[in-house]
Amino acid sequence: MATLSPSSFTKNFNSSIDFPITSFQTFAIFGPKLKTEQTHFRLSTSFKTGSPLELKAMKEPPGLTQKLDKNRLDRLAESENGCDLFEDLKHRFLRFKKHKFEENLGHFQNLAEGQAPKFMIIACADSRVCPSVILGFQPGEAFMVRNVANLVPPFESGPSETNAALEFAVNSLKVENILVIGHSRCGGIRALMSMQDEVDSSSFIRSWVIVGKNARLNTKSAASHLGFDQQCRHCEKESVDHSLLNLLTYPWIEQKVAKGELSVHGGYYDFVDCTFEKWTLDYKGSNFGKNSRLPVKNRFYWC
Repeated sequence: MATLSPSSFTKNFNSSIDFPITSFQTFAIFGPKLKTEQTHFRLSTSFKTGSPLELKAMKEPPGLTQKLDKNRLDRLAESENGCDLFEDLKHRFLRFKKHKFEENLGHFQNLAEGQAPKFMIIACADSRVCPSVILGFQPGEAFMVRNVANLVPPFESGPSETNAALEFAVNSLKVENILVIGHSRCGGIRALMSMQDEVDSSSFIRSWVIVGKNARLNTKSAASHLGFDQQCRHCEKESVDHSLLNLLTYPWIEQKVAKGELSVHGGYYDFVDCTFEKWTLDYKGSNFGKNSRLPVKNRFYWC
């Protein structure tokens, strides 16, 4: 590194200058020709008043230096974009605090002591399906679990985050309603309808969506004359019905439903035209055999 003596400067700078200097200090003779090595120097002028001016020698040619600088700027831009995302989240949170939390302080203080939601919601993890936004749930109104394709595994499948949430909601929180919400253009249902029997079962997605295999079989039987997209739409609703039936395989759910202490509902949100369909399982006097159709009541279409 070659360092120039400090000079008196009156302004701050933030730039750099590349210029070539031909050095004859190191050379080799090959026959009659003299080989010289060209070294590029960068004059770094990022300094404050009174700071030494540094002259840095670099082996890279100007083109490579410019490329490295561009890569560094690209990484900096990506970092700044990431910061912008969280800066936006920060402002959203502060708006929530000012306009929701502080204006309803008593409600949130009560929630701090405990929760007593009336609803248990099982919805898809799809980013386009947010029950609190779609149905206007406020903090404390609904206990929610979201998974791929909004599936409910049967009791005999063993523990999962979904049935753990069900157990807590039904037995501890004493919710009065369970609502399973399906939706249009569901990627999980599309994966279910697309899967082949011989596909490697090591896939996490396959291992999960196979929970809806009965809905898939029923769809293939009832809608085989339809195109694949229409079959997926049929299965999106069929899988909700099968999840409602699976809910009844949990003894503590069926007991409460039989006593009228708990109601089980299905829902379907179409985000293409923004409509919502809702129906309720009709438990009384119904025979829930293995291959029986789901008896429903109170079917409504909101548009």
